[in-house]
Amino acid sequence: MTEEKILIARRARWLYLAAGALIVAAVIATVVWLGPLPPKVVVMTTGTPGSAYDVFAQRYKQILARSGVELQLMPSAGGVDNLKRLNDPRSDISVGFAQDGLTDAQRSPGLNSLGTLFYEPLWFFYRGLKLGPRLEELHGKRLSIGPDGSGTRALALQLLALNRIDPNMAQLLPLTAAQSAEALLKREIDAAFMVASWDTAAVRQLLASSEVELVSLGRADTYVALYPFLTKLVLPTGVGDMVTNRPPTDVNLVAPKASLIVRKGLHPAIQYLLLDAAVEIHSAPSIFNKAGQFPAPEAVDLPLSKDAYQFHKSGLPFLMRYLPFWLAILAGHLLLLLLPVVGVAYPLLRVAPALYGWGMRRRIFRLYGELKFIEIELEARGGRAAEDLLVRLDRLEDHANHLRIPVGFAQFLYALRLHIDLVRTRLQSSQ
Repeated sequence: MTEEKILIARRARWLYLAAGALIVAAVIATVVWLGPLPPKVVVMTTGTPGSAYDVFAQRYKQILARSGVELQLMPSAGGVDNLKRLNDPRSDISVGFAQDGLTDAQRSPGLNSLGTLFYEPLWFFYRGLKLGPRLEELHGKRLSIGPDGSGTRALALQLLALNRIDPNMAQLLPLTAAQSAEALLKREIDAAFMVASWDTAAVRQLLASSEVELVSLGRADTYVALYPFLTKLVLPTGVGDMVTNRPPTDVNLVAPKASLIVRKGLHPAIQYLLLDAAVEIHSAPSIFNKAGQFPAPEAVDLPLSKDAYQFHKSGLPFLMRYLPFWLAILAGHLLLLLLPVVGVAYPLLRVAPALYGWGMRRRIFRLYGELKFIEIELEARGGRAAEDLLVRLDRLEDHANHLRIPVGFAQFLYALRLHIDLVRTRLQSSQ
């Protein structure tokens, strides 16, 4: 192999090595950017048994199981307890429910919202009391305000404080909604606060009972003005029981909304699965909302995750719409891995033929350079040829005859041989 061929081969080798290194670096960078595959097990903090959080969580578990993801459910006291677990870096919990008004971005910097899901009205049931607008008759009474760690307790204490009801002047009991309903019907307590959805069994039971009354908040607009996370709702007459007309009049309620909260590190694909499940579960019409109102891209306490924002804007990613979950994830990873390969290989494929053609032509043009030097030297001698010029020309012709190049470049070689013959004729005629 001649020195020229060795040089071309070395340049081509270095080009391909550099291209390979770029491809490897691009693939590694893409893998790091993509991160790991989605987890197959996700832990969710829910609520007390029988609560709306518990019932909805069971449906989320069934829906995620269809995609091969196991949703492990951990019962809790409610929204406050859920936020405490989600904020704990030592816990394995990644997702949970919480009513709005319990936290903010400063207190929960590691959390995001996937949007609001449903209304959770504040229900205030009582029996045997005559309650005025300031609720002052609650002093000394037995009140259920929800377990420690529940959203019911947090909102009930806010409402009592706003009306200057001294907690020390009443017997506050940490009962769940189901326990409160049972205690009210058995006359063991005087009143009960519940932050619960319309579908909660305890709420429906007490609404239908003629032994229990539901407080209508005459100053509901005031509560909403003071606490913007609340919404005023109206419970229609007779909706609890049409036959007995329970409740007997329209009832003003205030309601926070329940949000689906996730840790910021939760895999985007799992967030999309949760949001898709939320549409299936919460988009139907209910007593307080129209069809399609929920889930909603509302960042009440916490900012929406970028994946939730994208989902609410355009739905599931393209591959997840048409492929099974894990196949869509793998296909997406493969496509993204191919991008750097194609990004490096395509320019290389465009440049390599041009570089190869340049190398082939250069081998021929170098011989043209030698031929030109012979002509220049002939001119310098005044047109008188010498034997040494013919020897050099013979050596040049021999080199050209033994030069191996692809057929596509043969025209350049034949033109070189023709020009060598022309110079030879000139040299011979000058002797």
